[in-house]
Amino acid sequence: MDTFQLEEYLTRGVENIVKGAIKATLKNPKESAFIGKFMLAAKKAALVRKENEERGMHIPPFLIASITSSCNLHCAGCYARSNQSCHDGVGENQMSGEEWNRIFTEAKELGISFILLAGGEPLMRRDVLEQAVKHPQIVFPVFTNGTMLDASYINLLDKNRNVIPVLSIEGEKEETDRRRGEGVYQKLEEAMSKLQDKNLLFGASITVTTENVEKVTSTAYVKKLQEKGCKLVIFVEYVPVNVQTKHLALGEKERTIMEKSIGKMREEEMDMIFLSFPGDEKSSGGCLAAGRGFFHINSKGGAEPCPFSPYSDTNIRGKSLKDALQSPLFFKLQKNACMEQEHIGGCVLFEQEEKVKQLAGGVE
Repeated sequence: MDTFQLEEYLTRGVENIVKGAIKATLKNPKESAFIGKFMLAAKKAALVRKENEERGMHIPPFLIASITSSCNLHCAGCYARSNQSCHDGVGENQMSGEEWNRIFTEAKELGISFILLAGGEPLMRRDVLEQAVKHPQIVFPVFTNGTMLDASYINLLDKNRNVIPVLSIEGEKEETDRRRGEGVYQKLEEAMSKLQDKNLLFGASITVTTENVEKVTSTAYVKKLQEKGCKLVIFVEYVPVNVQTKHLALGEKERTIMEKSIGKMREEEMDMIFLSFPGDEKSSGGCLAAGRGFFHINSKGGAEPCPFSPYSDTNIRGKSLKDALQSPLFFKLQKNACMEQEHIGGCVLFEQEEKVKQLAGGVE
């Protein structure tokens, strides 16, 4: 089987969206203009990364930034709450909007094209999003529960097309409300309607479990999202928070169902982008965390391999982004080849939690 090139697929997917946007230029000229400009910026960024590579410095094209540890929901089986990286109220010692702006500026200079904004609930940090819009050369997918997408946020997104909401959904109303709370599905439908009315690009993030895998990876379900205006679907394998929820993690049977469905949709739905985590990593040659394809910065500035592997030996405060990529932990993980191991339950590093802890603590 040929190795799946995630970055190349994303580039082609964006190009396909550009083509579709150009056809609708009279209806949506702002979207077409933004995507066209971003494509040029992305090509320049790729050249910058290539030049860094030739100098012996690997720069990943993606960065995940958890800009807050606060959230307004209590979703069942939430990994972030289970490891205490997410809670109610204002988090202590969180990075300021100005500090995040410095990170975004350095990312642009290094050739990083995509910065995924996560949390907690990232829309609770409008100050950070207002810094993100200053960097139109970077696309900021915002992983949000969608409940805070009010008129003010819609206006911000309409004026700044580089910030793209990715709405978390579990399937239909029953599955979504069961996990996220009564009434959340209705708010998501309202948010999608507002985004579609403004012709705003948006995506959906679906946590895939043994209970919903067949429904959410079906062509019929994805077509419903497409009809609502969704252009990007990210399928995220459920990471069990304890042994009681391990039965929800996908096995080989469910993974095969998902892989076949996504492969079919990639062939048929040319105006949408479909991503699978960590499925695309596996077919791309192993885990892309710890700086191989991306790394994670938590709300306090800790540089971590991945949100599902929240261990750090380096803090971005007082260090450049380039220096953070030199994290001894990242190098140890790559050297020890732990990122190429087989795994169950959504994340290879999550499966090797004790080993990552040891490496973060300086134990070889």
